[in-house]
Amino acid sequence: QDGSKQRQARKKTVSFSSMPSDRKMNSTAACMAFMMEGCEMKKVRSNSRMYNRYFLLDPDMHWLRWEPSKKDSEKAKLEIKSIKEVRLGKKTPVLRSNGLSDQFPEECAFSIIYGDNYESLDLVASTAEVVSTWVMGLRYLVSYGRHTVGVVEASQPSVRTSWIGSVFELADPEKHGHIELFRATQIIKGLNPGMKESFIELKFKELQKAKDRYGESIDLDTFVEAYCELCTRSEIFFLLVQFSSNKEFLDSKDLMLFVEVEQGVEGVTEEMCREIVHKYEPSAEGRDNGYLSIDGFTHYLLSAECHIFDPQHKHVCQDMTQPLSHYYINSSHNASLLEDHYWGSSDLSSYIRALRMGCRSLEVVVWDGPDCEPVVYIGSSVASQLAFCKVLDVINQYAFESSEFPLILCLVTHCSIPQQRVMAQHLKKILGDKLHIDPPNMEDHYLPSPEKLKGKILVKGKRLPADSQESEGEVTDEEEGFDVSRRMLGVDDKDHLNGICCKRLQLCRELSDLVTLCKSVQFRDFETSRREQKPWEICSFNEVDANRFANEFPEDFVSFNKRFLSRVYPTPMRIDASNMNPQDFWKCGCQIVAMNYQTPGLMMDLNLGWFRQNGNCGYVLRPAIMREEVSYFSANARDSLPGVSAQLLHIKVISGQNLPKPRGSAAKGDVVEPYIYVEIHGIPADCAEQRTKTVSQNGDNPIFDESFEFQINLPELAVLRFVVLDDDYIGDEFIGQYTIPFECLLPGYRHVPLQSLTGEFLTNTTLFVHVAITNRRGGGKAHKRGLSVRKGRKAREYTSTKSTGIKVVDELFRASTQPLREATDLRENVQNAMVSFKELCGLTPAANMKQCILTVSSWMVNSERVLRVTVDLSEAYPAMEAHGPVPELLRKVLTAYDTDLHRIGAREGLKGRKLQKAMESYAWNITVLKGQADLLKHAKGEAVDTLRQIHCAAHSCGLAKNGASTSPASPLLGPHTRPLHTIHENEGGDSTLH
Repeated sequence: QDGSKQRQARKKTVSFSSMPSDRKMNSTAACMAFMMEGCEMKKVRSNSRMYNRYFLLDPDMHWLRWEPSKKDSEKAKLEIKSIKEVRLGKKTPVLRSNGLSDQFPEECAFSIIYGDNYESLDLVASTAEVVSTWVMGLRYLVSYGRHTVGVVEASQPSVRTSWIGSVFELADPEKHGHIELFRATQIIKGLNPGMKESFIELKFKELQKAKDRYGESIDLDTFVEAYCELCTRSEIFFLLVQFSSNKEFLDSKDLMLFVEVEQGVEGVTEEMCREIVHKYEPSAEGRDNGYLSIDGFTHYLLSAECHIFDPQHKHVCQDMTQPLSHYYINSSHNASLLEDHYWGSSDLSSYIRALRMGCRSLEVVVWDGPDCEPVVYIGSSVASQLAFCKVLDVINQYAFESSEFPLILCLVTHCSIPQQRVMAQHLKKILGDKLHIDPPNMEDHYLPSPEKLKGKILVKGKRLPADSQESEGEVTDEEEGFDVSRRMLGVDDKDHLNGICCKRLQLCRELSDLVTLCKSVQFRDFETSRREQKPWEICSFNEVDANRFANEFPEDFVSFNKRFLSRVYPTPMRIDASNMNPQDFWKCGCQIVAMNYQTPGLMMDLNLGWFRQNGNCGYVLRPAIMREEVSYFSANARDSLPGVSAQLLHIKVISGQNLPKPRGSAAKGDVVEPYIYVEIHGIPADCAEQRTKTVSQNGDNPIFDESFEFQINLPELAVLRFVVLDDDYIGDEFIGQYTIPFECLLPGYRHVPLQSLTGEFLTNTTLFVHVAITNRRGGGKAHKRGLSVRKGRKAREYTSTKSTGIKVVDELFRASTQPLREATDLRENVQNAMVSFKELCGLTPAANMKQCILTVSSWMVNSERVLRVTVDLSEAYPAMEAHGPVPELLRKVLTAYDTDLHRIGAREGLKGRKLQKAMESYAWNITVLKGQADLLKHAKGEAVDTLRQIHCAAHSCGLAKNGASTSPASPLLGPHTRPLHTIHENEGGDSTLH
């Protein structure tokens, strides 16, 4: 139903939680209660063997115990105050070992780091929910273990319960002490709009039954309890506890740490965080004191500020001064149709809808009409003809409502000469100054830019020869009118060109002169086009022929599209108006891929999602490797590309919110059993998909907690798509989807809005995910589609140049071989060093330097001994120094940090600049050389960013040695810290740290 390929013999996997379905972790007290009851987990030893043990927390909350054990019962325990850190996932050498890597998922493992020697207790639970509960509870005890137990039990009302109580009091002005069930339900529904009323009422009745109370009245205690159980999302509460230093809320400093470190926002200040609190915290007490409670934190994470889509891309953010041929152009095929070609009727609203959706290329098929008035219709929809002048009125009114950049009007003319003259009159009269009529400059080698053509409508069509002075003439008609029978006509090969039946038609001078920058010409072959075609001439390709060229001549097709516009339209055999995959032609550089806007599904999702990335203006700048005059790119590349830094996308699908039953589903009841496909669409090397398990309990608000990784070789052309489906279906299984270009992804914890099959956003329906992007995979077993784990020099694959057959040129390229190898070694060594440093800090390769520094700082805070480590910011490359004895693990971290910074210093040498001396040769060699130089420049930019993160994190943690003074209360601090100066970039693009 959603246009995806059929997934045959899909294995159904179901998640059965070991936790009671009615238990929700909505407070630390609930975590403590669960831990005191205990549960079975696997204890992993250093020899990779696993043992089942029953773990529980002592009633006094000072010890963690496990049984049975060969040890004495007094030895099979761990003191809470000795815990230094609790790590989520496979983040110790034991859990990362090859023998265990594939035996359990990442989200079911966690490690307890304890003792002065930083030993690890590695555990594997049955579900991610159990892990979250233990990690949340232990982290809380580690932070507040030095306080009394009363802190956990919270004898005084929390900020949250006080606020909920005030909401209840407003609903009970007469102070009766109770409110009606209907009123209570409506209040909670108002506070959580996506929740079903029946679900709220059921919760109230369950709580009343447990207290042996019946009736339609709800008292304060029941109201508060129901709200906390219904409106607390355990995965967000887990996040809050992880970052909070003040029990069950975030203060401005906690929030600043979360926003900067996890969400990747630069330049965060406490004032910005106070504004977030004021905007999203529902309680007056929280706003007054600068506290963000679990409700405020949830509102913030659901807000536009934590949307997965980068808001910078909601506006035009790309260079719009490049030639028109350097952009992908949002295009519609048969825009007038409401349905398919046989039964679909024509309607003006279809043009309005397409233009409002950002379409910049419209097809208008014109025929002779009654009373010498041309009409528009497609195929057999003669009964619903549209007057050509009415279509132009609509286009004139809405052409630039959604975008100010040029609109291409693809005229397919089947009119007689008299009615062609009427068409020309209508075009000039109705469109007026918007119509582009200036002839092209014969000296130009490229088309004008979208910026230069703002507010203009370009007519695409046939044009009479320039040397002809006649008022009318004959031209070939190879445009794609809807005539399936033409393929059945018996015509000679000479009448066939580009798979299209060519016939001759008469064209009047008046209509011909309106075609300026988009003159339709026949495509013969790539060599002829290279020699003879002009930049303002455009070729149209049937999708069958375009696919053939893409497969047989991928390099030639890409080169052709650097200078000329090409339009690809669906084969006439698609009588159901189904869509082709636009990615098949975007990868070849084809700018105008005509889509049937009236047909929803996967292909239309890709098209609409793709064009969101530049303010939905209808134009997207193509990847640089497809625009540069001298460069090599093959559309069928199945590996990493020379000069393009491959990225590793880490996606964790955490949960779903308010998932509806599939539209049109015949299954009984409201139960949803959702699962999610995470898809990558792009060049063949990048296309991949992975699937979550099916959640059979609490399906409308499922917890998935599953992590996936994808290697992206050409990020500029990659698209990420989330598809939510129902496994308990009869008929329609599609719930919702969201498609986003890779370049628009924001890192951190993000909510993903879901859209229906027809593109409408589903109210209050979202996915909660975590996104991270790196250029290197971490330790453990390498993913078969991923980047190498760590490549030693012997195992590295070096990109090499190819022989040109010209001795002088080959010698020049041969001289670049050694700098190429040095450039590769330089980048690989730095990346490996960074991975090692992150692993020793107990973090994933997706972590950034700020998180590493903050982790080291937290170790020292939780240490029984006084440890003093500072970061010397007085030098260009900040050094991390230990003062006095430190544990072995911390010593290893400091050594790894020094190695890392040494490599970063080596980067500044930029030996790879020698590569730029080779300026002329065949495309492959130039691409290899330029690519390595670009990668070095990119590596240098990463190094400078890493240095900046070290500065920021050192100041935040109080580890800075030189500069502005810091609080004397902390034992970790150096005497002074120095503020980080601006990192400038000179005209040549080289960054310098001052």
